[in-house]
Amino acid sequence: MRFYTGFVCFAAVVLLSCGGGKTAFLWTDRPEFALYGEYFNNSQSQYKVSVRYVDFPSAEFGKANFNPDIIAGSWLKNASTGTYFKSLDNLFGAKKLSRSVFSPRLLAVGRIDRHQYLLPVSFNIPAMIFQKDKEQRMSNPFTIEFDEIKELTNGYNAEVRGAYTRMGFSPLWDDNFLLITAVLFGASFREETPLAWDAVALESSMDFISQWTRQVNNNNQAVDDFTFKYFFNPPEKLVQSGRIFFSYMESDRLFTLGEDSKNNLDFRWLMEQNMIPITENAVYLGIPKKGKSQKAAKAFVQWFFQTENQRKLLEYSKANRVNETVFGICGGFSALSYVTEQIFPLFYPELLGRMPPSEFLTPPEILPGNWAVIKERVVLPYLHDRARKENAQEIYPLEKRLSDWTRTNR
Repeated sequence: MRFYTGFVCFAAVVLLSCGGGKTAFLWTDRPEFALYGEYFNNSQSQYKVSVRYVDFPSAEFGKANFNPDIIAGSWLKNASTGTYFKSLDNLFGAKKLSRSVFSPRLLAVGRIDRHQYLLPVSFNIPAMIFQKDKEQRMSNPFTIEFDEIKELTNGYNAEVRGAYTRMGFSPLWDDNFLLITAVLFGASFREETPLAWDAVALESSMDFISQWTRQVNNNNQAVDDFTFKYFFNPPEKLVQSGRIFFSYMESDRLFTLGEDSKNNLDFRWLMEQNMIPITENAVYLGIPKKGKSQKAAKAFVQWFFQTENQRKLLEYSKANRVNETVFGICGGFSALSYVTEQIFPLFYPELLGRMPPSEFLTPPEILPGNWAVIKERVVLPYLHDRARKENAQEIYPLEKRLSDWTRTNR
């Protein structure tokens, strides 16, 4: 809460004190940019950056009368990206940015017709957490697949008088796990007025979840009874106590757990068929064509994507205790490969030698700018219902849910 308050105050001060073409106005849904902007402003006197928080910058950008100079947020890549954003090709070259410092697959997402319109900032990946004393049971030191989760948890369940008192893991505990499963099965959610997907792959993924529940946890009711009885505690506490074996957790939350939890937990990245899916809210940055302070915008962008400057920002975040509630750079791993692989372990020792090869990291499909809302109000409720039914015909179809929501939210 203190950080958000400071963010608003800082943005207001800069807006009042800076003006003209030497100030770049940045819109973002990542409050950490206020801290980064403050550091940039204090590190030199030629340019300034003024940061404004916007819930959905990709959606608000086209509606506003004011044109920001930089936009940073999730879901910026869409059919209009080339229309609204400048090509960033001139940021690369001798004594400028190098393409080689970025994670190649993340950088490619921001490219259109061989021109770079967006730069990747940060990303997160899914993990399964467990007690450290169970580490020897894992077959791989870095990753884990569905079959191994099922195998380990099947033998972990315990019952007393027909009711589970201990349960290894259930996919039904977290709707985001259902979404990641669908993604790994090839559901391919993607932008298309407003959303398209591979229906066959989606149904296959939910059939897989239904079978998992029957094979490992008996039935949905058994899972629901266990959840109702024990999940008044957060999942990481249930893992620590031994009540459950695994919990699903994405990296941004994993690395902001309290020290007690970190000291007692271990993790493996969730992988299937050599794919570790990058969660869909990866942060990208672009420079709008109609911004009035192009030089200031470029100066900030080139400063921000320097390896040494990101190390300084991590130090600054730690000194200001921001790292206790916000992971890494903009709430995730840095898109600069060296920063994530070599510098992050200095601040997050659990990561030492634990980052998977970049070729395993699989970016999401291009999603609509309002994906966060569609996901919460349409996709996750559908997956929640579908995972609990063996027959898709028994629930309200995803297509109709989406059309109903679209009609009422025009």
